[in-house]
Amino acid sequence: MWLSSQSRKTQRSDQGAETGVVTLEGEETAVYLTGERRNLPVLSPGGYCWRPAGGETVLVLKSGADGEELWVAGVPGDGTDLAPGEVRIQSRQAAVFLGNDGSIDLRGTVKINGVPMEELFEPKVKEEGGLG
Repeated sequence: MWLSSQSRKTQRSDQGAETGVVTLEGEETAVYLTGERRNLPVLSPGGYCWRPAGGETVLVLKSGADGEELWVAGVPGDGTDLAPGEVRIQSRQAAVFLGNDGSIDLRGTVKINGVPMEELFEPKVKEEGGLG
């Protein structure tokens, strides 16, 4: 009995969080820490939904009395192109940049209610010799 309780004490990590690599993406997210942990819930800020991709490095938070509950919380950010106060939301091929100057920069294919923007709006054609 004493040996088994000592083993549990040495295995317990005092870290409240650590990074790992996603080994299984989707509803049953798995992350490799000191071993693979499966079916981890994913935390996202309110109003924002995110699923980590396979091979991505993620932050895993530990909760519960002994850190037995694990939660995938986020990825390391590369905000080198952002000024303090600016925001970038991105996936692999799309991004939304919110600039301090009030600008909103959309990258990727822009759709409104599922319809590509080009199909909703026709480009303006300049008339030659006209005033307007």
